[in-house]
Amino acid sequence: MEVRQLDYLLAVVDNGGFTRGAAAVHVSQPTLSHGIRALESELGIMLFDRLGRSVQLTAAGEAVVEAARRVLRDMADLTAIAASAAGMQHGRLDLASLPTLAVDPLANIIGRFRTEHPGVTVRVHEAEDVSAIEHQVSSGRAELGLTDVTTGGGSLVRIDLFVQELYAVCPKGTRIDTEGLGASQLAGMPMIATPIGTSTRRLLDQALRRAGVEPNIVVEVSQREAILPLVLAGAGTSLLPASLAKHASDRGAVVCPMRPTLTRRIGLRRRRGLLSPAAQAMVTIALAVTADQ
Repeated sequence: MEVRQLDYLLAVVDNGGFTRGAAAVHVSQPTLSHGIRALESELGIMLFDRLGRSVQLTAAGEAVVEAARRVLRDMADLTAIAASAAGMQHGRLDLASLPTLAVDPLANIIGRFRTEHPGVTVRVHEAEDVSAIEHQVSSGRAELGLTDVTTGGGSLVRIDLFVQELYAVCPKGTRIDTEGLGASQLAGMPMIATPIGTSTRRLLDQALRRAGVEPNIVVEVSQREAILPLVLAGAGTSLLPASLAKHASDRGAVVCPMRPTLTRRIGLRRRRGLLSPAAQAMVTIALAVTADQ
């Protein structure tokens, strides 16, 4: 078994097929297909069900993918440790993040990391919810996960960074007669929300449930970048973290804090055991960048 065969396997899985997988690892499709067949022959199992032009992992294939991610992560750790001895001149760090954290604080964290360690490539994987982040970390696809650490975690290690407050962001011209918006008032507004299971939707549902009211969801959208344009277009009110709420206010939206406040604890998830030097450096920088938040 060769490491490149595992690379081929994950390329097919992560890119949704043999053609895109071959392009991702810069080989021809016949070369990639031959490598996969050789791996199947060596393991004595079928990794994929080939259904016309589409492929789907078999049950055995799913188990092998999880193991392959761990092997490649361990190989990356070994490379990173060697790079550390040479001043971390090379290497790669895979990090998963909730979409609402990709701009703030992740952009600042990565910017500082790249300034201090320009030889290390950072790959960011977005995931829709907390459980998806935790799966990427536990499976080895990402070494660190930037996420809401208020709940969950399982066997993963939690590194607290800061507490993030969420604000009600309303369309231009919305009249709010109080300094803070209560859950019952929010329930009377048309709401733009992310799907059930996402971090901000969990906070919204919990707040309204405690107040004994139901949300009036008029737009449910998984594309976080669409939320502010929808609010500004008058589609409804949404909940956004402080940095995005300020940007919304600058563009004319009406921003109001919630009473009682709605907060979520933001932090990093990592597997137990030794971190690669790049990941350890990222943790140190993340703690420093978010110290005042």
